[in-house]
Amino acid sequence: MQSEKYRVVAGPEAYFTPGAARMGIVLPEPGEGHIEGQIVPEEEALEYAARKLIEAKNPTIHPGPLVLWNWNEKAAKKAKAIKVLADVIPARIIPMADYRPKYPKINPEVEINPNHPNLTIWHNKEDVCVFVGVHCHMANLSLKIIRGGTSCFTIALCAQAGHEDANLSLRDVSPEKILRLAEWVNKLKSIPYVRPAGRTSNDGAERKSDKVFAK
Repeated sequence: MQSEKYRVVAGPEAYFTPGAARMGIVLPEPGEGHIEGQIVPEEEALEYAARKLIEAKNPTIHPGPLVLWNWNEKAAKKAKAIKVLADVIPARIIPMADYRPKYPKINPEVEINPNHPNLTIWHNKEDVCVFVGVHCHMANLSLKIIRGGTSCFTIALCAQAGHEDANLSLRDVSPEKILRLAEWVNKLKSIPYVRPAGRTSNDGAERKSDKVFAK
């Protein structure tokens, strides 16, 4: 008898949480996302993520170093889009700690959060959280720990191929895609959302950097 297909659902699941890939979960292709391990069209995943965020009691966004510290034009645009999303939900923003190794001395009070994200989830009573701008190796580790020991629903907005260990994941996430998620939030809340017009430079030309999105 064939066992039921594994689903990546909110925990708590197990002390030794199995890797979703080992359980047969695959990553979405471009234009797709996954919800609890099931591959769906990207718009369906965006709508589902928006619904989870507005229904949550304590939705929280965790931006990581690729947004906070890898500071370039791309990171700046994504950071602005994240702020828009947080405002429309509304959601708290709790940055991921700088999890790069610090030698010769490590302060455990600073380093414990990225290594034990379940403690952050418990302390802040998070029921839905969003990872964005987190390096894949740290996101994969954290998502398994969260799924194993908490009941928090995890949403991974990945700039690469997505994360099978999240309860919901989107791939190729750009500032534009984050704003589409914000638009879905307002649509489900029946609130009209109009993106601001781009500002212009002194010579009257629209600047590319102004197309993002300050609310």
